[in-house]
Amino acid sequence: MKNFLSVLFILCISYSAAAQEASNWKNYTNMNSISAISSSGNEIWAATSGGGFSYNPAYNSYVTLHKADGLNGINLTAVTVDKYGKIWFGSAEGIIDVYNPADQSIKSIFSLSEFSEKAIRQINELQAIGDTIYAATSFGISLIDAQDFHIISSTTKFGNLPSNTSVSDILVNGLLYVSTDAGSAIQKAGATNLSAPDSWNVYPSPAGGNSIAVNKIVMYKDSLIAATSSGFQSFNGNSWSTFLPQYQSDINDLSVIGDTLLFLTNNNIYFFYNGSIIKYLPFNYNLTKLYYSLSTGLLAASNNGIIQVYGNQNNIIAPNGPAANQFSSMAVDNNGNLWCASGTDAVLKGFYKFDGKTWTNYNTQTVPSLPSNAYYVAYAAPDNSVYLGSWGGGFLRIKDGVMKEYDTTGTGMQGIQKTPQFLVITGFGVDSQNDLWVLNYGGVNLKTLNVLTPDSTWYNFYVPSTGFQYLFSFDHLAIDQFDTKWFSTTDGDKAGLYYFNENKTFTNSNDDVYGYLSTNNGLNSTNINSIVVDQNGDVWVGSNLGVNIISNTQSIAAGSVPQLSVTNVFTLREQSVNCIAVDPINQKWVGTDQGLLLVNSDGTELLAAYNTSNSPLLSNDITSIAINKNTGTVYVGTDQGLTSFSTSAVQPQETFTKLFVYPSPFVLKNGTNRLTIDGLIRDSEIKIISINGRLIKDFSSPGGRIAYWDGTDSNGNLVSTGIYLVVAFDKEGTNVFTGKVAVIHQ
Repeated sequence: MKNFLSVLFILCISYSAAAQEASNWKNYTNMNSISAISSSGNEIWAATSGGGFSYNPAYNSYVTLHKADGLNGINLTAVTVDKYGKIWFGSAEGIIDVYNPADQSIKSIFSLSEFSEKAIRQINELQAIGDTIYAATSFGISLIDAQDFHIISSTTKFGNLPSNTSVSDILVNGLLYVSTDAGSAIQKAGATNLSAPDSWNVYPSPAGGNSIAVNKIVMYKDSLIAATSSGFQSFNGNSWSTFLPQYQSDINDLSVIGDTLLFLTNNNIYFFYNGSIIKYLPFNYNLTKLYYSLSTGLLAASNNGIIQVYGNQNNIIAPNGPAANQFSSMAVDNNGNLWCASGTDAVLKGFYKFDGKTWTNYNTQTVPSLPSNAYYVAYAAPDNSVYLGSWGGGFLRIKDGVMKEYDTTGTGMQGIQKTPQFLVITGFGVDSQNDLWVLNYGGVNLKTLNVLTPDSTWYNFYVPSTGFQYLFSFDHLAIDQFDTKWFSTTDGDKAGLYYFNENKTFTNSNDDVYGYLSTNNGLNSTNINSIVVDQNGDVWVGSNLGVNIISNTQSIAAGSVPQLSVTNVFTLREQSVNCIAVDPINQKWVGTDQGLLLVNSDGTELLAAYNTSNSPLLSNDITSIAINKNTGTVYVGTDQGLTSFSTSAVQPQETFTKLFVYPSPFVLKNGTNRLTIDGLIRDSEIKIISINGRLIKDFSSPGGRIAYWDGTDSNGNLVSTGIYLVVAFDKEGTNVFTGKVAVIHQ
């Protein structure tokens, strides 16, 4: 079965581009965690865990590079600039990407990522010297030709050091001096075959002693100085000995500026000059690397951007982006703003908003009044209120720029059993009466469903299906068009899917309808990760074993014994589903731990499959999906950052107002381009007619605002040059609009 699913997945990849056009791919990541720094003139380049960027201080401008821009490495760990002005990035995956600013092209080198049998193939450092790029890797060193990118040589064993020893740094000073996690290695004078182990003199950790990792070697006043995990070492030509014995802790990095030796330990920068050590101002960030050039001055890599060090003021250099590469939940409001919750207390980055150009981060540092940084779920209501549920601090409502906090005070909600004030909110929904429903995780009062009416009155509900004696951690709230609330729990013998309908009487429990579904009722699993309601009113339930569709939901609101239909989506069987989103034409975007899938409205057809191999997705572990229905933009949150792309699934017009047909002229190029027909109502019919009234082709729109014509007639042949009419109308033929396009057949 698993092999069959793998084959099915590959087949889907082969036709995904044709099945659902996804274009204008973009990546958004936090780039504050700096791994390495380099420069070209006064322009600063950085490798980060979220991609690469440059900063030009003359214009205070940034250029960011991601996978969508052509990078193949994601978590960048090294950077250097060669003499031709090309930027070399190394990654944790062992891939080297070479960016040419002149033409904005990127060339990727995969050889090192495939070179070693080690699971870790990270590029730890890159240096450009002449026409050679020196790469320090987790399995040795490699020399690369900077012009044609071929590997000149690779060394995986230095003397009697273990094979595939990780190298952190290379010093080129006549000979090669290599810093490794098992000691140091120095090229023997006259040795030219660097691949041969006997071409190296090695100085491993002392026998029987603690392992001493050498982090970096520099030339300081004609002496070799090494930064190690146990302090400084000085080389006398034959052996290493202790240097600056007062510093015997882990020295992260070294740098030499004239007669001054700079070094990093913990979060401090020290200057050693003329026999004295001066401690620079302590930093509140973790510092990992130092970099110096005449044009940039002293820079430090940190977990909060590049620190430009001068005087008593330190400038922080980092491009605008989300506060973290974590997207546990997302929602798009009526204005097109994307709201993102970062996650539970393990992340502690608050929440963020993206308006299409700028990220705004909300946390206790930027907004001190916030009760928490652990925001877990985001929801955009029809009235353009945005709700953010936190892990322990209640929830926020944001409307028209005003924040209002809700906790246990005056709401009737209570927190967890050990700490009743610790209020965890895991879901929101608005019913047909504009009541706000709030799902409470493990409330000590056993009232897990709570409602806030438009007149600001709170009501709190038990869920009788669970039994009053139990506390449950409920999640994933969704409300269907009959105002039935759907939610789930994975706790104990009551794990499964729950439904509850109070029949619009908040104080009369006699007409409440409620129930519980498990594997006994046809669910493929009770490990439920997502619940959404589609445009047909069906409830889609994603679990670790695929997707179930719950139909005939109107029978719940009828008050009788519900006659629910539970079916399994065959195309998504055995997929571990993390999230589901419904687009304007009722297609389902499904996030799994193997990538992103698209199925048609009823799930009978798999339309597209995207993963890290065939798209700019940053990770196959999809954590959340949100859709801007007015633009067709799909946002995909992963554990490595956010990816967006454009689709033709745009909210249709209520009525025809104007038909936009473009481009015009429409130049046919072997059927590879398409004419866009914009301004459609739902389920429009389209006819292409020649200027003399002959029907060329007719077809149905996908259901949204946009449809496409590939320039062919009903027989599949490209049409001739000429003027064509585009006629769009509803199924009844009562609303008709036309457009005109000039076609040029090359």
